[in-house]
Amino acid sequence: MGAQLRVYKRRIKSVTATKKITKAMEMIAASRIVKAQRQVAASEPYATELTRAVTSVATSSTTKHALTTEVENPTRAAVLLITSDRGLAGGYSSNAIKAAEHLTSQLSSERKDVVTYIVGRKGLAYYGFRDRPVTDSWTGFTDNPTYADAKVVAAPLIEAITKDTAAGGVDEIHIVFTEFVSMMTQTPVERRLLPLTIAPSSAEESAEVFKRGGEVRPLFDFEPSAEDVLDALLPRYIESRIYNALLQAAASKHAATRRAMKSATDNAGDLIKSLSRLANAARQAEITQEISEIVGGASALADATAGSDR
Repeated sequence: MGAQLRVYKRRIKSVTATKKITKAMEMIAASRIVKAQRQVAASEPYATELTRAVTSVATSSTTKHALTTEVENPTRAAVLLITSDRGLAGGYSSNAIKAAEHLTSQLSSERKDVVTYIVGRKGLAYYGFRDRPVTDSWTGFTDNPTYADAKVVAAPLIEAITKDTAAGGVDEIHIVFTEFVSMMTQTPVERRLLPLTIAPSSAEESAEVFKRGGEVRPLFDFEPSAEDVLDALLPRYIESRIYNALLQAAASKHAATRRAMKSATDNAGDLIKSLSRLANAARQAEITQEISEIVGGASALADATAGSDR
């Protein structure tokens, strides 16, 4: 019985140590979420205004640019998947991977060859284990991405969209990441970055004209040319969108980690209570057995003494 009590005590000590670790990780993740939320909020205005500027150029000119013009029969599409470098975040990375798998199946059903780019060790490990080709990958910055990281990720994608498909280029660029909705809700999303999708309302606003000397002219003039403006704006558009997606994914990952670690801490507490009850029961049984042995021994000694007196 004493051996069983020692086993319970060792398990309680081990689970208590684990609980301290998960509680610390929960607090660290909670502190990081605040910073990540601020970065997401700070990146939104720039990305929104840049998108508006690119939309204005695209709709206010007749220039056919490779980055804004739909290909008649697209045959190749690039998919950028953003996952995490680390685990202990519940289903965060697996949900993003599932969304990428769904998008890949959809594009394949449209008879498009899919070229995969991956951010994060979890996504890279998933594709590597299944021997699936990955064109390019990046790791090491998913918890705290910077704009420089976004530029590094965007560079090969911009190069691919500007090249002919026969030379290894692509006709479309899609991105899969986890959008931060709230502390309790993070949703995997699929979005097409290029060619630029222009909403009808945006097109109408951007296509306004005015009259000068009886001649109808576009609302915007571009110098040196609309094509040069697009060449300058669109790479920054891609970089800003990828940067925003990286920040959204980082905030989502920290929220998922906090939630997973809180659940682990609560489970550890419940397990400690259960083990403590079992340990107390084992100790009570051990004490009861010792008392029974003492009483039995005393009774036997009393019986032996009474026999000798006779």
